[in-house]
This record gives sequence, C-alpha cells and structure tokens, in this order.
Amino acid sequence: MTGVVLRELHFIEEFEEVYRLFDGIWHPDPGGAPITVELMRALSHAGNYVVGAYEGDRLAGASVAFLAAPAGQVLHSHITGASDGRGIGFALKLHQRAWALSRGLDRITWTFDPLVRRNAHFNLAKLGARPEEYLPSFYGAMEDAINAGDESDRMLAIWRLSEPQVLAAARREPYAPQVPPDAVIGLADRDGRPVPGRTDAATVLVAVPGDIEGLRRTDPGAAKAWRHAVRDVLEGLLREGARITGFHSKSCYVVERTT
Repeated sequence: MTGVVLRELHFIEEFEEVYRLFDGIWHPDPGGAPITVELMRALSHAGNYVVGAYEGDRLAGASVAFLAAPAGQVLHSHITGASDGRGIGFALKLHQRAWALSRGLDRITWTFDPLVRRNAHFNLAKLGARPEEYLPSFYGAMEDAINAGDESDRMLAIWRLSEPQVLAAARREPYAPQVPPDAVIGLADRDGRPVPGRTDAATVLVAVPGDIEGLRRTDPGAAKAWRHAVRDVLEGLLREGARITGFHSKSCYVVERTT
C-alpha cells in the first residue's frame, strides 16, 4: 500500500500510541480497553506479533497477535484496528501472513462478530478465511461504543495461508462463492428483522443485518433478535457438520452440508 510503512513495535511509547488508536476506534468504558500497554510490551518481548502501520509519523493502524497451539503452526490474531477504511486493515493482514510464513507457521486464526457484514465480507471474500466454530458470548457483554452491551458472539476464522483462495486473496483476487439455484434461505432479512426459513437443503443462505452497530443504538430489541436468530441457525448448522464456505453479495453466509 503506497505511503504506508508497517513495522514491528518494541517500545512503551509505541504501545501507548496503539492504545490511543484502539481507544479512538472502540471507545471502551474505563477499564475495558481491548488490550493494555503492559500486555503489548510483554507479548512483543516474548517474540509475538505487535505491528503498527504508519502514514508518515501518524499511526494509522495496528495489529496484535500471539503464537498459539499447536506450537509451531498457528498465530492467533487478537486485535486489528485501523483509523480509516483505505486498505490499511488488508495491508496489516498481508504483513501478518508474511510474518507467519517466515516463521514456518501455516495458519492464522482470529475471532469476529458474525453480525457485522463488512467484517464477514473482509474475512471470507477479501482474505479467503473460513469460519469453523461458533462461540456464543465469547467475551461476555461488551460495553463499548461498537458493541453497546450486546452479547459478544464470535466466529473463529481459520486462515490457511497456502490454500488456493488465500493465495488468490494475497493477489487481491476476492473469493466469490458459487450459489446453486436450489439453495434455500435459512434466515432472511425482512424490513430489518430476522425471519427464519429452511435449513434442510445442501446449501443454506444465512442473512445478517445491514448495520448491526446502528441497530444496537436505534433498536436494541431488533439487534438482540438478530443475535439470537443468527446464533440459532449458524451454530445449529455447524453442529450438524455443515461448513461456511463464503459470504454472498455482501449480505449472507453461504453454508454447505458435507454429506
């Protein structure tokens, strides 16, 4: 990305910059920071991934990840944030991928909120990652400006660094899933509300709301309904052995049964 320099961070002053950046993105309650200066210092010193993206002298994005089990194979990305949407998040993920490959790792994992459309599109289409586990209320209720006290359901994304769709993503070729004509609607969006459908076909489409963050502020009841509806459908399908294979038209998950 032109004009952006990515580098590993090692000093307290740098970690304080990251702390302020993340505070400006998430606006957490006092004591609820997504990561502390002290923890970043410890992770960096222990050989983990703490990286900043700079436009000149300005910190525009950052990412923190740590080595995970199985040892020697996995990097878990705990938090990544950018101050704007001009490709800095994508540049950070490509840097993270190169860092992991240079250390002999073969995959990166992270969690994301399944209700946030732009994150689902970014993770599944732009990066070629695959969600493989549904984690209800993973962090408990989160009292920040983005989550607004909502239950913190997450999906665990697996980014297998040498798979074909990931290699294509690294060349900036997004992954577009094929949706067969006999796919059924497992969850629809009707006038901003979730409407359950069928989940008994080989391919099931699961919608998510257009703007869950705005909905949490304007209609908390609808936001809660979406949380539980998506949880019920996706968690149920994954429990049955189905796989989430993509995100279609920036609006719905594509879920396929393996049998």
